[in-house]
Amino acid sequence: MNLISHPLLVTALMLAVSNLFMTFAWYGHLKNFASSPWYIAALISWGIALFEYLLQVPANRIGYTAMDLGQLKILQEVITLSVFVPFAVLYMNQPLKWDYLYAALCLMGAVYFIFRA
Repeated sequence: MNLISHPLLVTALMLAVSNLFMTFAWYGHLKNFASSPWYIAALISWGIALFEYLLQVPANRIGYTAMDLGQLKILQEVITLSVFVPFAVLYMNQPLKWDYLYAALCLMGAVYFIFRA
């Protein structure tokens, strides 16, 4: 099996793109539709979330062939933080905080415990 078709890599890449859509669906409206009624933001977010699910569902199915459910969930959490921090800083103009590093360190512990043999 070559690296490009390895289930873990395919899953991680698909989940990263999926998570980008999810992050915009969940938080992008705070910047782009702040003055719109909530239901307009919700409808737009649902539309964006559709693309998230179109990637997330097959990614999880592929990942489940190589990882157990807990490993799949922790992978998703690591990807979530990896996508969220640049989104918050670069797109939402939030300050970069040490708390993001501390959260990443906690996730490293979770990765260790969930993936250890």
